[in-house]
Amino acid sequence: MNEALERFSVNQMTVKQLSLPELADACQELGVRNVGLWREPVQRYGVEAAAELMRDAGLTVTTLCRGGFLTAIDPVERAEALGDNHAAIEEAAMLGTDTLVLVSGGLPFDSKDLHGARERIADALDILAPYAAERGVRLAIEPLHPMYASDRCVVSTLAQALDIAERFPADQVGVTVDTYHIWWDDGAPEQIARAGAGGRIHTFQLADWTTPLPEGVLNGRGQIGDGAIDMREWKGYVEAAGYTGAIEVELFNEALWARDGREVLAETAERFVAHVMQ
Repeated sequence: MNEALERFSVNQMTVKQLSLPELADACQELGVRNVGLWREPVQRYGVEAAAELMRDAGLTVTTLCRGGFLTAIDPVERAEALGDNHAAIEEAAMLGTDTLVLVSGGLPFDSKDLHGARERIADALDILAPYAAERGVRLAIEPLHPMYASDRCVVSTLAQALDIAERFPADQVGVTVDTYHIWWDDGAPEQIARAGAGGRIHTFQLADWTTPLPEGVLNGRGQIGDGAIDMREWKGYVEAAGYTGAIEVELFNEALWARDGREVLAETAERFVAHVMQ
């Protein structure tokens, strides 16, 4: 199975019950070579120590999640957001990943101005993109499902993400293609082709859509094969667009987190092979 897992990357959030050393050990045991990391657990462990741990385990860090939340109007909040994103870029560089995923941020308090919020994202990228490029890090704007538009991400479609990204060089700003967030959008395949033509598919992430959604919605991403999304179809779209990189499985799921993390990782790897690669 190891050969079939060459492109598989497990996002740390999928098995967040595992500590970083436990995750590294489980990946080595299963022959998993790639991981996507999250800032909070990495910071708790220590960024330098985490980078060393990943190197010693022979693991490639495919992405770091997350930067972003760049829609604030208040000058103090905006400065804080820019400072946090500068730190995220430095952490990504230290971990050896070339991709920082951006969740753009929702509407500021008492605002209904989606267009203005998206423009503030572009304004922030004017500052952040060159800074990231100097450190060998690309910024990957992730569109989130429209149900998150008010509080987490005013960028809801790949078209919206590309409209912002294309203001910058492709090696500085691109997009995240995440099946969970775009599978419903009939225009997404065309936008994937657009992104590929411009060299802007910086990462490809998978999660399934299962219903009913849980209360709170955020932690309802389904295990691969349990829901409505044809993973092979979406893999076909990104590959036709020229993407040959790692394919990262990122699951927010309370039921999975309640289980043994090593068991969940093994199951996720098996599902990846069965529903994505075969």
